[in-house]
This record gives sequence, structure tokens and C-alpha cells, in this order.
Amino acid sequence: MKAPKNRKVFVVGYGAVTPLGSTFEKTWKRAIKGEAGFRKVTRCKVESACDIVGEIPDWYPLELDFTDAKEVYNWNAAFVILTMAVCKEALENAGIIIDEKIAPRMACLIGSALNGSDAFRIAMHDLEHRGPLRVSPYLLPNLCANLPSGKAGMLLKFTGPIFSPQGACASGNHAIGIGARMIRDGDCDFVLAGGADAPILPELIHGFANMNATIKVHPDDRAYSNHAQASRPFSIDRKGFVLSEGAGVVVLAAEELLKVYGLTPKAEVLGVGWTSDAHHYTSPNATTIIRALRETIEDADLKPEDIQYINAHGTSTPKGDSTEIKCLREVFGKKIQKIPVSSNKSQLGHTLGATAAIEAALTIEGMRKGIILPTINHLPDPELSDIDVVPNTARKQKYEIALSNAFGFGGTNCCVIFRGV
Repeated sequence: MKAPKNRKVFVVGYGAVTPLGSTFEKTWKRAIKGEAGFRKVTRCKVESACDIVGEIPDWYPLELDFTDAKEVYNWNAAFVILTMAVCKEALENAGIIIDEKIAPRMACLIGSALNGSDAFRIAMHDLEHRGPLRVSPYLLPNLCANLPSGKAGMLLKFTGPIFSPQGACASGNHAIGIGARMIRDGDCDFVLAGGADAPILPELIHGFANMNATIKVHPDDRAYSNHAQASRPFSIDRKGFVLSEGAGVVVLAAEELLKVYGLTPKAEVLGVGWTSDAHHYTSPNATTIIRALRETIEDADLKPEDIQYINAHGTSTPKGDSTEIKCLREVFGKKIQKIPVSSNKSQLGHTLGATAAIEAALTIEGMRKGIILPTINHLPDPELSDIDVVPNTARKQKYEIALSNAFGFGGTNCCVIFRGV
């Protein structure tokens, strides 16, 4: 194999579809206002107290400029068209027009936690109620993890490598990390890196509820009358995460291509660290999370005191949040008291495989605008009183180096450091 080129890698664009809006711009505008994107589930019927979710509020696939009724019907795994939409938005945001030179040098890495679960559910219904000949011939492609990247390539005409980093809720950071390494080494010049998930299905809502992962909202809970308060990372009354749908993509580019194509760098991918727990399928392992954090800082050739903001995984689960803070205290020592640590999931809920890419885009936009997004719905937890969680209101504060954490089921951990430009 050829020696790596050791090129610097920059983020030059991004796109997102979230519970706050059907584009990144709409998401950002609501995020800086401290709004949340939660409501009673409308996508399906459930019999559960875990019925407050994050649904994309204005998502109409038939109104997209690249779809028609046949396309939407055949590609009924929502993560396919979600991916096509955010990749298109991200390239437009970057100002990249794919030509014959760019096409073979652009890769697409879209991770997902649950892939085409919705398409499988439709197929099972058709098999049971309409017979075997009515099972869609598109079922298997809809289930394939690489199909969203493939369909984005068909739409946008790039022909570089496509595959799906399957890192559960850390998939987006895995995609960014792998994509950055591919560009650094010279395997490609551009990468669309991110994730997509559409988990608002009754089986999944009940499954997460039965494993006590999502918040159960009873009449005595403050979210019962105000659904926006359902996700409350680091709060004393946190009870579980809000299940959400969404997609996010960042565009990565090699440094020497910036001037060639007149691209504006938004941030540099400075370091990546990844570990696995070998511990439990859902419960976090502090030892290996600490190692992931330290390896990320080492990969960036930084010291812990260089980090100016931490975008926490912060899911709003009792153990998850406390474990993450425990790990940050171990890595940063008393300096953690002066580093802002906030969680976008307080506003977006948990979009699973999409979450890390969406949060990366929000973190980078915050660096560009001099704004740190808040942890909304915050009620102080005395055990976490030393941590500045940027409570309830966005903060005007300049920062140039940010750490973004992502941890997933199966014991997978991936952290990325970005430097503003």
C-alpha cells in the first residue's frame, strides 16, 4: 500500500433534517432560541408513557425537487430519502458542484443504528395481510446499510467509495473519523460523512420503553403539560432520552482542494479517538470512554487544557450522564469546571445514528457564530454542580477548539475534535 499523504482535512459544508426543522438553517434558527422539537407521537399509535418523541415537523418527501410518487413508494425506508436530501443540502451549503474530476474522488459514508426497520415493518404487514406476492421487490435494497449512500450517489453523480459505518449512536462520528482518515491518506478528496435514522415505529418505541431507556411521562412529570421539557440532560430529574428521527451530513475536503474549488473552510478535523467497552450492551464503561477521550486529544496533538467547549453525548439518562461527567472529570481534572459542556439532545432528543453528525454541524456553526448552544430544561443536580452545562439559554462566547462525544449501544465510543478557522 502507498504511504499516506498526511493531508489536513476541513469541514466545508453541512446539511441536517431534525425535529427542529427540515434543513440545517431551520434547525439552527430554532436551536439558538432555546427551542425543543418534541411532541406526542403522530407517526404511529402506541400504548406507552414513552409517547413523546422528536418528529421532523415539516418533512414532506413528495415535495422535494428530486422525488415523485413512485420514488417515495419504492424507497419506503425513510433513511434513504433523508440521506439524499441532507447530502444535497450539504453540497449546496459547501458550494460544491460535482464534475468529472470531483465525482470519482468523493466518498459517501452514512451510518445508521436501525437502517431500514420501517421498510421491513411494511413488508411484514403486506406479507400477513396481502400475501407473499405483495412483498416489495425493493425490500432488500431498503434494508441495506449502504443504500442511502448509493442513492445519494445516483442523485448527485459521485462515484467514490460508499459504505455505512455501523457504530450505533456513535455512527456519525465514526463516519467523520473514517472519512477524515481516507482524505488524509489520499484515498479520496471529499467525503459526505454522517448518519440517518427513522426510529418512530411502535415496536421500537415499546422496545426502548421496556428497556427503560426512554423517558416515561406520567401526569406528575413536568413534560406532561409541556412536551418541550421531556429531554433534560444533567438535570436532577432526568429519566431517559427522547427518541427522535433525523439525518445529518458534513462535507469533508482535503486542504489543497479548498483554493482549487473556491471552498470556504468552516473547521478543521483535528483529532479522532475510538474505543470499545467489552463490558455491557447498553451500560457505559468509564475506563474505555476515558481512553477514547485521551486518545482523541492525543491524536489532535493537544493537551486537555486546550479544549474550549465540549459537545456532550448527554442523552438525559441517569447513568449515562453521570458516567460521562465522571469521565470528563478524570481527563480534565479541576479544569473541567471552566469548560462549557452542553447537550444538543436537550433540544433534539436522540436521533441515534444521525446524532453525532448533527451535533458536529451545530458545534461548528457555533464556533463560526461565537455561540454555544444551551442545555435546556435544566434543573441543577447537586452531584454535577461543578459542571457548566450552559443552562437553558444560548451563550455568546467565542471558542476555537471543540470536543464532540458520541457513545453507542454495544459499547462503542468515538470522539472528534474540531478547530475553528
